[in-house]
Amino acid sequence: MKTYVVKQKDINRNWYVIDAKDKVLGRLATEVARLLRGKHKPIYSPNVDTGDYVIVINAEKIKLTGNKLQQKEYVYHTGYSGGRKAIRYDRLLDTKPEKAIELAVKGMLPHNRLGRQMYRKLKVYAGEEHMHEAQKPEVYEF
Repeated sequence: MKTYVVKQKDINRNWYVIDAKDKVLGRLATEVARLLRGKHKPIYSPNVDTGDYVIVINAEKIKLTGNKLQQKEYVYHTGYSGGRKAIRYDRLLDTKPEKAIELAVKGMLPHNRLGRQMYRKLKVYAGEEHMHEAQKPEVYEF
């Protein structure tokens, strides 16, 4: 028996559109991360980017369960002394709804160059419109 090694020519990348309307943020993010990594394919290999491109539309209509809308915070640091900033998710979804999905998915990908390569295949849009019609994306339901 021989071990199968994925080659670049064997990888076929598809484009998927996911509608985030009334979907829970974490459940959507896990499914998007799974598609970006390529875990849904039989040729999956953890050291090769075998994933597909994912377009998420209607990011502004995403849902959070429980009290997360008021309690969950996006915390970051500006780099200056005392530069810790925190934004609650209700405000984040009002100002930058794409950022909430991007942060959730980015945290579920590997934290190395391979993860950054996978993250570049994610396209998130607040509304219904996206500019990737030429790629003929398929609608993905889960």
